[in-house]
Amino acid sequence: MGGQKKRNISQMDKAQQIQEEKRDEDKKTKTHKPVTDGKQRGVDLPDLNDEKLISEIKKLKVLTPYAVSSQLNVKISLAKDLLRELENKNIIKPVEGNSRIRIYQVAA
Repeated sequence: MGGQKKRNISQMDKAQQIQEEKRDEDKKTKTHKPVTDGKQRGVDLPDLNDEKLISEIKKLKVLTPYAVSSQLNVKISLAKDLLRELENKNIIKPVEGNSRIRIYQVAA
């Protein structure tokens, strides 16, 4: 009944050429850039004896991996490792947590 009629061969060939030209132009104009949030994340664990690091951590009321990672611009996995090391040195103490997240507080 209604609907779009079938195109003849020359019309299909012309439409295909136009699509290929568009695809080629897109490939030339597009450059793939990695998506970043504008922050340069550190890869190494910060020095635990650094007084500046300790003072930054002591400013926070509650220490979570997210809070530490955003404050120090490191990955969350490194923030977790940092918090574990500080706990071992008795600088901070665990308040609460489960297997997924731990909440710490500065030891008085």
